[in-house]
Amino acid sequence: MLEIAENGCTWVLSGPNSSYALHLTSDDELLHLHWGPRIALADAEALAVRPLPDYWPFESPLDGREEYPVEGGPRFVRPALSVRGEERRGTEWVFEAYSAEDDELRLRFRDGGLAITLHYRVRSGTDVVERWVTLHNEGPALELLRADSAVWTLPDREGWRLSQLHGRWAAESRLARSPLAYGEKVIGSRRGHTGHQHLPWVALDTDATEERGEVYGCALGWSGSWRIAVAQLPDARVQITGGAGHDDSGLLRLAAGESFASPVFAGLWSEGGFGGASRAWHAYQRAYVIPDADRDRPVLFNSWEATEFDISEEQQGVLARRAAAIGVELFVVDDGWFGARTSDRAGLGDWTPNPDRFPGGLKPLGDYVHALGMQFGIWVEPEMVNPDSELYREHPDWVQYQPGRKRTELRNQLVLNLAREDVQEYLWEQLHGLLSSAPIDYVKWDFNRCFTDAGWPGEPYPQRLWVDHVHALYRLLDRLRAAHPGVAFESCSGGGGRIDLGVMSRTDQVWTSDNTDPLDRLAIQHGFSQIHPARAMAAWVTDSPNTQLNGRISSLRFRFVSAMAGVLGVGGDLAEWTEEELEEARGWVELYKEIRPLVQRGDLYRLRAPEGGLSAVQYVLGDETVVLAWLQAQHFGEPVPALRLRGLDPTASYECRETGEVHRGVVLLHHGLRTGLRGDLDAAVLRLRRI
Repeated sequence: MLEIAENGCTWVLSGPNSSYALHLTSDDELLHLHWGPRIALADAEALAVRPLPDYWPFESPLDGREEYPVEGGPRFVRPALSVRGEERRGTEWVFEAYSAEDDELRLRFRDGGLAITLHYRVRSGTDVVERWVTLHNEGPALELLRADSAVWTLPDREGWRLSQLHGRWAAESRLARSPLAYGEKVIGSRRGHTGHQHLPWVALDTDATEERGEVYGCALGWSGSWRIAVAQLPDARVQITGGAGHDDSGLLRLAAGESFASPVFAGLWSEGGFGGASRAWHAYQRAYVIPDADRDRPVLFNSWEATEFDISEEQQGVLARRAAAIGVELFVVDDGWFGARTSDRAGLGDWTPNPDRFPGGLKPLGDYVHALGMQFGIWVEPEMVNPDSELYREHPDWVQYQPGRKRTELRNQLVLNLAREDVQEYLWEQLHGLLSSAPIDYVKWDFNRCFTDAGWPGEPYPQRLWVDHVHALYRLLDRLRAAHPGVAFESCSGGGGRIDLGVMSRTDQVWTSDNTDPLDRLAIQHGFSQIHPARAMAAWVTDSPNTQLNGRISSLRFRFVSAMAGVLGVGGDLAEWTEEELEEARGWVELYKEIRPLVQRGDLYRLRAPEGGLSAVQYVLGDETVVLAWLQAQHFGEPVPALRLRGLDPTASYECRETGEVHRGVVLLHHGLRTGLRGDLDAAVLRLRRI
């Protein structure tokens, strides 16, 4: 809901539980008024007439209170907008007009020939505020050094604490919380993609717990280089600035008639603690971000860990038969099916099936997989090329490179300059032809190296490839989805290196991490759940010992229950599994299909964090709930604590389908549910139904 004052200078956007308010002064200063519990327009107008505090000449009364600080004038905070012309730098804007349509508020300012529009939108039924900025140049050419999507201003509080998700390859999305110090905390990526090192999300609180207290969160929808800066100013006020690009070296050059639209930087206030904030984020993404989120994702098998590059049509058929026998619904052929791809040294860029391995192309295998009752999927990495490939030999100028410098190879590959229209058209023709040539239902889209030599010889403003690459990726995905509406896409980047609201709006799920160890995954999945829903989180059951990373030995039970917390997949070598293991796996897959609606569409409650000992999550949907619990180790024979459940009706009774016991809701909420776990690396699934 959007409310506007009669004088057209105060605006209030409200969701079911919260409001966001701002005000324009007579001096064209756009001030932040409120972000928090729901208020009325009259409350915002009362805030608008409160005088700003007095300041000594070494500080600015605007700092920490301005809605979108630009460069120039009496401001000392980090500017959200930095523009450079031939003879001047900075912005002196004047307000022109506002407009409102479908709960979207647009505030239009002008600085000479540059039109600047701030956008605000609260999606129906949510408390998420979406913000972004559009710029349109109607005058001489300008260099856009920085154009952040939004600046979020927090209320006066003491003792702010910052939550973030940090990591690296095979250790993504690990949650860290620390007191916020004076100065700036900057996270981001200068790698050309979202990155394994940080997810573009932060949350701030003062005294929140998992289920109680105020939490302010912000998430950026951008799949290239990015930056979020959290600043505690000298007067202790806090602002969060974020947008595309990691530094201020330049985003684009805007000629006359050209425009730029920033990505969305979404914000959420919740008084339900970290768990309440997470559930609100999840509901928002299922409703407005993730395509077809009301459709549950199928159980998949991926051939990578079973075969790596040594694949053939016959061998994949053997795996497909075994996968179908345990109840798998989607069979995916990973790397190695195309070109001269017998290792990671060759073939990237040549997206035609290897004639020795697949003499009839992919269609015979796809038809066979379909006949087994499964969907068929493939792995691709379209944005990359091996120097040993037909594509590179024909078009060595199509990669990112700096003239006169060595072309850096990582994983024996280079990055295609997707900002070039000829590269975009080539990839469209290759991928569209591939998807038209075989019954392909699913594409795992990988991105296995960062930008290093991001040059574009011959382009007057080569910096733009950092932005244009991402927009070209989005256009290509949008175009393929429109032409092949039955094909689902997964975002992958060496695991969790490209996970953000931007790519998630164009893909059906994301690959969370290349680390498939079931114990390590608990911490990764715990961090992922702070912002993103289980509906998008792919998780695999692989072989034991875990030969890829740590050699850990774990039971099939523990591996399955760990992976069942998201979109279940199997990545082990089924050709080596015993009949007993296959029979057990069949039972776990059948159980997952039963609880899948709760896991993928239910409300998530994190009962205990994976910090050693017992950890657990709970999903609630309608009258049903399911608990997934894991015991890392039991020391000194100490009893395993009961799990206090959440989200239940205290006056109702619930029957546990595993034990047949009937529990009162109030007892489960206050005294907990016994899991029966014991020993090391034990796990359980407990289903309860309201009766």
